[in-house]
Amino acid sequence: MMQTGVITALGVLFILLFCIRMVNQYSRGVVLRLGKFSRVLTPGLNFVIPWIDRIRFVDMRTVTSRVPDIDAITRDSVPVKLVVAVWNAVVDAPAALLNVNDRELAVVQVAITSLRSVIGQQDLDRVLHSQGEIVQTLRAMIDEATEPWGVKVSRVEILSITIPESMQKVMALEAEAQREKRARIIKAEGELEASRKLAEAARIIGATPAALELRRFQMIQEIGQENNSTTVILMPTDFGDMARNTALATALNEHKPLVDRTREDESPASS
Repeated sequence: MMQTGVITALGVLFILLFCIRMVNQYSRGVVLRLGKFSRVLTPGLNFVIPWIDRIRFVDMRTVTSRVPDIDAITRDSVPVKLVVAVWNAVVDAPAALLNVNDRELAVVQVAITSLRSVIGQQDLDRVLHSQGEIVQTLRAMIDEATEPWGVKVSRVEILSITIPESMQKVMALEAEAQREKRARIIKAEGELEASRKLAEAARIIGATPAALELRRFQMIQEIGQENNSTTVILMPTDFGDMARNTALATALNEHKPLVDRTREDESPASS
């Protein structure tokens, strides 16, 4: 009698071992009863019917799918090579198990086709400078395609974009030309502003002779600071005016005899 009780207890314990299933917090257990979907096991201990219920565990954590070396052609016929990463997670365990065979491979293939479609509608400049908008459009397309599989795409990022070497040289020349253009415009604007300031300073100094003398003193001081071996002779402005007037008088005196002779030669002829 005692042996029968022990055997019965062992049999019950053995059956319970097959009836109890533990599900981790990060996963869900999909129960297939006689091949048909029955229910979803939540995290913790769950009871199932041995040899009738079959359990398939589905990981609910976010998965990073790296999509390498996607060859695409932009709208302006430039070939580009891109590397994309897609972050996705299962939100519907039964759909992820029953509606798709290889979930990760399916997500990668959808990302490839969607990216080629998006890149084909954009110019190269937009692909290089508007990656945020392209990523948002791409995420929406992938999310819409994977929704029947119970997969939610949370994030898409373009890791790298590679363009042909010849196109890189052309873009470098274009960027260099743009920088040179800006530099010349800035230099011209600076010279224009400087000329305006010089003209204004000339009017102010010309209207005030004392200001001119002060500017001369300042120039002499600057020269002395830069090169002490330079000898500067300061001459008043009146000396310069006197020299100019003397030169004009001398020139007139030199040309006066010639003018007188010309008049004497013209007088008989006129008579």
